[in-house]
Amino acid sequence: MAKRIREKAQERKINKDPRPTAHARYIRISPTKVRVVIDTVRGKSVNEALAMLKFTPKGAAEAVYKVIASAAANAEHNHNLAKDDLYVAEIFADCGPILKRMQPVSKGRGHRINKRTSHITAILDTVKSAEEVK
Repeated sequence: MAKRIREKAQERKINKDPRPTAHARYIRISPTKVRVVIDTVRGKSVNEALAMLKFTPKGAAEAVYKVIASAAANAEHNHNLAKDDLYVAEIFADCGPILKRMQPVSKGRGHRINKRTSHITAILDTVKSAEEVK
């Protein structure tokens, strides 16, 4: 049985996506609010996306900026890619765990408040490799 576990781990390592990525997990902002910001930078070059996020007056802009900057740094350090050649190929925000709180209301009752969290993932790609696929 242990042999099969090692084979599966080896297959996952071989089939892993080679593009540079970055993840931010458990960000204390709703995924719907993050998706509004993410939609503005999807498909843009990294430099253009970072410039847009720097001046976006949304709360999620700072977290998305950090994820894209981290993915760009990973591309430069781990994959020896130039930052100028990169663009945001995929970026998405998934739901994280929900913190459930209570708001007291009249007659001894309580209403539930959901404090949502997000997992943000950014995947970058080079402009040249995107043209080769087409």
